[in-house]
Amino acid sequence: MDLIEHQRRVSFIEWHPTADNILLSTGFDYLVIIWNVSKGAPVRVIDCHPDVIHSMSFNRDGSLLATTCKDKILRIIDPRSGEVVNSGVCHRGSKASRVVFLGETGKLFTTGFSRYSDRQWAVWSEHDLSEPLTIENIDSSSGVLFPFYDNDTRMVYIAGKGDGNIRYYELTDEPPFCHYISQFLTGFPQRGLGVMPKRGLDVYRCEVFRFYKLHATRPVCEPISMIVPRKSQQFQSDIFPDTPAPTPALSADEWLSGKNRNPILINLKTGSGAKTNKPVFLKTEKNILQTSDANNERKFAFISQENKVDYRQKNGYNGDSNGFHNNCHDNPIDKSPESPPRKKFPWIKDREPKKAATMNVCDIVTVQHLPTATFVTLEDDVPEVNCTPSPPLSDDINTLNNSINININNNNNLNNNQMNGISNGIKHETQSFLDTSPPPKNERELWSAFHSQCATIHSLEQQIADKDKRIKDLEELLSRMGCDGQHIY
Repeated sequence: MDLIEHQRRVSFIEWHPTADNILLSTGFDYLVIIWNVSKGAPVRVIDCHPDVIHSMSFNRDGSLLATTCKDKILRIIDPRSGEVVNSGVCHRGSKASRVVFLGETGKLFTTGFSRYSDRQWAVWSEHDLSEPLTIENIDSSSGVLFPFYDNDTRMVYIAGKGDGNIRYYELTDEPPFCHYISQFLTGFPQRGLGVMPKRGLDVYRCEVFRFYKLHATRPVCEPISMIVPRKSQQFQSDIFPDTPAPTPALSADEWLSGKNRNPILINLKTGSGAKTNKPVFLKTEKNILQTSDANNERKFAFISQENKVDYRQKNGYNGDSNGFHNNCHDNPIDKSPESPPRKKFPWIKDREPKKAATMNVCDIVTVQHLPTATFVTLEDDVPEVNCTPSPPLSDDINTLNNSINININNNNNLNNNQMNGISNGIKHETQSFLDTSPPPKNERELWSAFHSQCATIHSLEQQIADKDKRIKDLEELLSRMGCDGQHIY
């Protein structure tokens, strides 16, 4: 697209910071033309400069435009009406001067030359341009100074044409308003400088600004990064606040009609805050933002809707052989001709139900017979305790042993009837454990059978452990009584 309106060479162009498709251009015909790029036609022509325009800058919301001219006058202009809001004498030198708005502070920063050709900078209030808030001389070089302002860190970078260094200052709200910090020094002069938007910086290296230096003596474009020296490699929220996003806050028609709005902000850590580069419209009745890409908005709205699924069972299927209750008749599905038929899922193939098996069918879950579990049964032969017969003893020793056995039985209340009862209990438990039961029909019955068998095994193990303990106690007692008998005889 060609934008043809200037009568002479174009010197500067400037995009509007918040409005969509609004472009400003100035040339050697002393005119400032506002373009609507979407239509390719000029919408305003500002003719208030008697000489060549050296620079121009928008404020934060794009409602005011500041310009410097060869006539040494600093002007603040309303770009929609073309009226000069405020003006005053800027730097008194004959060489070019530059101006930049300092964000939302209501101040301007200018660079230029004094009457004695000393390079200097100054801070101005947009409400009073009769004299600067502060002004300071830098040096006596002849190169034109270019100011670059970072609204997030409130830093001003000053680079001179033909210089090899870049100075940077910090701005405050108290006098003297601007404080020198340091400078970046190189041995190669620069012809011009460009900057990278904040969205393209490496925030984990604490890179707060990046220049692209065009060398004056070599065909080289060198990137220069301004990095805050910090040991941590995590995101530093104090030096990286929310920054303007690529999303326009206003359309061209809204801005031309008189609306102002601050830029849409984006978080540099998460990237949240901007969904598209389309312009954003303001609905006055609801006071909400709506992007012009209505198709994408409808897609996101559809995806965010809750999936309403009817989990009631379909009519026509009966039976509860799988252990689940059939509630199809309790909650019948309305099959009136007004309700549309439910669509089947494309990833589920239609299968014909088996003739012999009955199953409960719901809209989402299909319940079928579970396979019969294989049970682990215990062996019928219970291992017996290895009791070796004692060697034959004399009659006297046998008589003593019989008396010992009688005493043991009397003291511990352990007789043959009780031992038979224990063994009978073990056999009874084993028999009940080995009784075959009908196979489970569903998962719930399978788990119930599993827990029942585990409980039976646990009780058998406990009884066996008690019996082994009692046998050991009796053997120890017999061994002690046997030793006493030998000492007697």
